[in-house]
Amino acid sequence: MTIYLASDHAAFMLKEIIKKYLLDNNLNVEDMGPESAEPVSWVEYGAKAAEKISANPENSKGILLCGSGLGMSIVANKFKHVRSALCNDLYTAEMSRKHNNANVLNMGARVIAPELALRIVEKWLNTEFEGNRHQKRLDQLNKIEENNFK
Repeated sequence: MTIYLASDHAAFMLKEIIKKYLLDNNLNVEDMGPESAEPVSWVEYGAKAAEKISANPENSKGILLCGSGLGMSIVANKFKHVRSALCNDLYTAEMSRKHNNANVLNMGARVIAPELALRIVEKWLNTEFEGNRHQKRLDQLNKIEENNFK
């Protein structure tokens, strides 16, 4: 499993904190950028990561960060096979995995503290998809995706 990590300039420092946490926990991380806190477009970096996840959804996840988390969530959900969820609290992180099988976690660096962000990452990575009735809904979503991404 590869975790693709990306941010914009507003979330650069949070990206670096999360990257260290992931690497310290021996996870396979690919940092999609940026390399500094100089102003950049969240669209560009979110798209780089989402493209990788879209190409290999069974073996990849993403953590995308920007000031609010909204921009990265929007761009990631433009890609086939990507289920990107904005989670600035533990409950939504857990539910995004249990019920929606989200493969991309989005957070807002201007919304939450780094300590909470790390707790959210841990919860999100360690929560499994429940399947069952939730799989039926994902099947419906997949059908919509197939019709719209031809």
